[in-house]
Amino acid sequence: MGTKSLALRFLAEPTDVNFGGKVHGGMVMKWIDQGGFACAVNWCGGYAVTIYVGGIRFFKPIHIGNLVEIRSRLIHTGKTSMHISVDVFSKKPEENEYVHNTHCIIIFVAVDKNNHPVPVPAYSAETEEEVNLQKYAIRLMELRKSIEDEMQTFY
Repeated sequence: MGTKSLALRFLAEPTDVNFGGKVHGGMVMKWIDQGGFACAVNWCGGYAVTIYVGGIRFFKPIHIGNLVEIRSRLIHTGKTSMHISVDVFSKKPEENEYVHNTHCIIIFVAVDKNNHPVPVPAYSAETEEEVNLQKYAIRLMELRKSIEDEMQTFY
């Protein structure tokens, strides 16, 4: 069992720009997946695949040259799944205060070399904040179930 949180830091590069001159959302989504993946595989100690990305919310744009920090943390586990909360922050390198840019939840499933799901270590919330985040993950699972039921008629 690894750590339940980690952070990735890097500079937003000119190749990350959209037509409006800011980092484009697709690049931010890639970073979110990478940060979530690193957190998930660190926790389970093996390989994991993304099975759900939801509730992605873009609050503020990221500018080219900003220092970007992807903060990922485990907030709930199932038998083979890991629910990771990912938040993206950025700031000018010369400044001290980060701006909260994006938030989402990603669910990963641990898999073996044949891509079969394998059990993950159980997560236990310890602080009040962790308990609240775990309740948040459980509420989102319930909401996803009702959305999936509604969507069944369309696929």
